[in-house]
Amino acid sequence: MFASKEGQPVPQVTFPIRVGDAFTQVTTDDIFKDKTVIVFSLPGAFTPTCSSSHLPRFNELFPVFKEHGVDEIVCVSVNDTFVMNAWKENQEAENIRFIPDGNGDFTDGMGLLVDKKELGFGKRSWRYSMLVKNGVVDKMFIEPNEPGDPFKVSDADTMLNYIAPEYKVQESITVFSKPGCPFCVKAKQNLIDKGLQYEEIVLGKDATTVSLRAITGRSTVPQVFIGGKHIGGSEELETYLA
Repeated sequence: MFASKEGQPVPQVTFPIRVGDAFTQVTTDDIFKDKTVIVFSLPGAFTPTCSSSHLPRFNELFPVFKEHGVDEIVCVSVNDTFVMNAWKENQEAENIRFIPDGNGDFTDGMGLLVDKKELGFGKRSWRYSMLVKNGVVDKMFIEPNEPGDPFKVSDADTMLNYIAPEYKVQESITVFSKPGCPFCVKAKQNLIDKGLQYEEIVLGKDATTVSLRAITGRSTVPQVFIGGKHIGGSEELETYLA
């Protein structure tokens, strides 16, 4: 079992980070001092669970965490700064601060540096998340010490349930749209007026009309899904929201 660091200060580490064309030094204090920060750490950038689930959900829920007193969400991985920068751009995760723990110093200080040589990874971080208040660990969710890469407790929803147990998470909303469509604008505005967040899939950029027909059975936009249910177009959405 991995030991929790709750009640203890985070390791004092300086991270070399590439910003633009130059390196800059970021310290532990720069990240944590006088702030409430969520950290989630994972085995590696671009790896399947990290890219498909762990990172996107924290990025999605950042506005909710911010409402409940979180200043920043930080992703730590034992990767170099170039890899972390490329991963952030690839994931379009603008709500997350990416920290490259290339030498594993921070992860080692947390007691969570593990050997993944059987995968050709070398030393990497075990998967975990934690809430840090002014540099002191308030709560940790460490994945169980099981074979493989368990992902059971370090997810964003578990952290949100700890921070705001009464909060009801909004159902996921997706809007299929295309540029220049006035009905798409109307549908999105209706969602905004209700204070609802949504993901937009733009035809010609993120999907094709073939995809739209295959998923919805229709060829017109907008097409709206809420919580896995196909609502329909702009007028149907308006009726649903009413």
